[in-house]
Amino acid sequence: MADRSVTIVGAGLAGSEAALLLSRAGIPVDLYEMRPAKLTPAHRSGLFAELVCSNSLGSGELTSGKGLLKEELRILGSALLPIAEETRVPAGKALAVDREEFGRRVTEAIRSCPGIRVHEEEVTAIPGDRLVILACGPLASDAIASAIRDVLGDDGFYFYDAISPIVDAETIDAESSFVADRYGIGTGDYLNLPMDRERYEAFLSALLAAKTVPLRPFEEPMYFEGCMPVEEIARRGPDTLLFGPLRPVGLRDPRTGAVPYAVVQLRKENAAGTMYNLVGFQTRLTYPEQKRVFSLIPGLSSAGFLRLGSVHRNSFLDARRHLHPWMESRNRTGLFFAGQITGVEGYVESIASGLVAAVSALRREAGKDPRPFPRESMIGALMERITTPGPDRAQPMNANFGLLPEVAVRRKRDRKERKAEIALAAVRRAAGWDAAMGAAEGG
Repeated sequence: MADRSVTIVGAGLAGSEAALLLSRAGIPVDLYEMRPAKLTPAHRSGLFAELVCSNSLGSGELTSGKGLLKEELRILGSALLPIAEETRVPAGKALAVDREEFGRRVTEAIRSCPGIRVHEEEVTAIPGDRLVILACGPLASDAIASAIRDVLGDDGFYFYDAISPIVDAETIDAESSFVADRYGIGTGDYLNLPMDRERYEAFLSALLAAKTVPLRPFEEPMYFEGCMPVEEIARRGPDTLLFGPLRPVGLRDPRTGAVPYAVVQLRKENAAGTMYNLVGFQTRLTYPEQKRVFSLIPGLSSAGFLRLGSVHRNSFLDARRHLHPWMESRNRTGLFFAGQITGVEGYVESIASGLVAAVSALRREAGKDPRPFPRESMIGALMERITTPGPDRAQPMNANFGLLPEVAVRRKRDRKERKAEIALAAVRRAAGWDAAMGAAEGG
């Protein structure tokens, strides 16, 4: 490679993570981001690492996939997780952030870093004389998508993410709600809107009859379970929502002492508590229908919607055919991919893929072969899962304990704890900047 610098395309979560880590290691970075001059259908600003779906990075519990992955990233020295911690808002055991403040601080960190040159322009061709990390996201522009196809020789696949509405806190009827966390675990971070059976059935009927935004003829919906539109969940059966986003289990209305028939949960969108998002209410209903149907929810009859839900296409690679577990192209040495375009699903997973790509690029720059992260770790298992060839059509994957190798335990309930112990031990063996980032001796 003639140029020691690394070019990163895309300043989302993965690209921002990779840029900050490489700069920390002393590698010059050219970071390209087409926003705000050219926005995607989901983005609203030019902030780096803008969160467009939920403001939650998932549970902090080590017995949850995302919680374990976050702990592994902390051990490995993630650049973005500390910023997320600094901008967190109350959300029980979950790590939720003030999305605007988070994006602003990530942007400031990158722009103030002398080793990172920011280019506010669209990339239409992949440089061939240097290391490149493509973190252009699931909404990659047509030009860069075409360039990727030229390298990979494949059109790839796509699926859809749906965005939840946000309501003005002042317009929520307090008398129709109660503050509580599921099973009483937390500090009262959720606002709950209970429904009796009659109200639930009326809401369900309206939801099922509501008009949705039509798909274009060439678009085939491939929804990921973790971001399934609420109306699609409802179509699976009349009680499906009661076991999904409207499940009442663990929530007792203090005014009646009873568990409601159904509950809609609202979570703070910002630290000030002036905005709340409807948890699990991702949707592709038309805007007028969203206002009509969601206003049927008790407490939201006069709600002011600060943001309505929407749907957007998410393109991603068939990583099983095109990527190594260290996120390098099988077709071209020195070309790495990161973020949701690789087939990882979720904010924390995108950050993890950015870290893996940065680690691998740094090893290439040092003249060493990249290596996969330990199979026993969540980060290693996730990268292995999305890149392992299989007979089925590629599907996005998030962090979950099913990815980890099985362990022998006396009691079934101890399995996750034991897997977490093994995973963290494996990550600690790979940790330390010199060892994990490939700057020390050894392969």
